[in-house]
Amino acid sequence: QLQLVESGGGSVQPGGSLRLSCAASGFRLDYYAIAWFRQAPGKEREGVLCIMSDGENIHYADSVKGRFTISKNNAENTAYLQMNSLNPEDTGVYYCAAPKDPYYCSRHADHYSFWGQGTQVTVSS
Repeated sequence: QLQLVESGGGSVQPGGSLRLSCAASGFRLDYYAIAWFRQAPGKEREGVLCIMSDGENIHYADSVKGRFTISKNNAENTAYLQMNSLNPEDTGVYYCAAPKDPYYCSRHADHYSFWGQGTQVTVSS
């Protein structure tokens, strides 16, 4: 009933940009916090950032501050992750997620009940 679908991944050169989309169905994004996670080979899943249901309060990992931003289009029921100034360390599978508590925004994976299937981002050196 609750579903998230990521899209927009691909390959990009260092310094380039990508915009990922997270389309939600079965629930309204304006009532839910949304987070983006990523997982690189050999590394644990990392919380990149999250946005509160109000679309204003955002929590960033230090590694992406100033380069990544998240937004929500409630009319489209879609969240976006804009990634600029990409570097090889940003390579990984990116997931969007919605929490069990719809108003809770964190970068800890255990708080999230609904996940997309992931989309691959590769930044070549």
